[in-house]
Amino acid sequence: MAAHPDCDVLVSTDWVRERLDEIRDPAPDVRAVEVDLDTSSYAMNHIPGAVGWNWETDLCDGRRRDLASPADFERLLGESGIHEDTTVVLYGDNNNWFAAYAFWQLEYMGHEDVLLMNGGRKKWALEDGAFTQADPAVEPQTYAGAEPDESIRAYRPDVEAIVESGDVPMIDVRSPEEFTGEVIAPPEMDETAQRGGHIPGATNVPWASAVEEDGTFKSLEELRAIYERETGIDPAEPVVTYCRIGERSSHTWFVLTYLLGHEDVRNYDGSWTEWGNLIGAPIETGE
Repeated sequence: MAAHPDCDVLVSTDWVRERLDEIRDPAPDVRAVEVDLDTSSYAMNHIPGAVGWNWETDLCDGRRRDLASPADFERLLGESGIHEDTTVVLYGDNNNWFAAYAFWQLEYMGHEDVLLMNGGRKKWALEDGAFTQADPAVEPQTYAGAEPDESIRAYRPDVEAIVESGDVPMIDVRSPEEFTGEVIAPPEMDETAQRGGHIPGATNVPWASAVEEDGTFKSLEELRAIYERETGIDPAEPVVTYCRIGERSSHTWFVLTYLLGHEDVRNYDGSWTEWGNLIGAPIETGE
């Protein structure tokens, strides 16, 4: 069965391949951006013409726990040859884990034309897609951002209100071991918390449940079974996703928002590294 054929922000590897000449242009209308969990991958090889963003430095504030400031984000886009009307197509390793995080941030910061390449680096490599080590030709731009879209972001007070009321479902997209409290963070991840467990009332649906072996998203019917029939989540009702620092939950936010058409999905990017460190915040452990 074809997956989510009507989604207009998910593009195929063929779509990108057909536009490689345009992507290589110093000031393209379509700019490919690679964002990887393994921040060394881009330097080893990347799609010709693609720029690389480092999630540890480019997509966060260097002085406080937060997303990059609007000014820093505008600078990043401008230095990447991106202007307000550029189509940005994102891809990366590990089933587009951090590419989806960058997608959510671009949406949050108000960039209007953002796409995700289905299957990411893995699918591109499986198809023997062109890779290069050459730095892309980039013509810097002046980028003027819009106001952040707060409707897609949840903050600690929002989650505290949800825990108290219990009227908004939350999806914890971490591994079952993180959800139960057996481990606090994935191996080799620096951001962590004092306690293990999950936010009371949350349902565990690991983010990678949404993808096939080749890194592409599962079919529409399979995704509906995972996120709606098995959890009882209503597409018309609000839902909040979270993980460890908001990156894996961005992937699930993308699935719910764009592949399944849920109307009100917010990503709690404070996630477990905030909640698991809060004095007095309630937690649950076990299944």
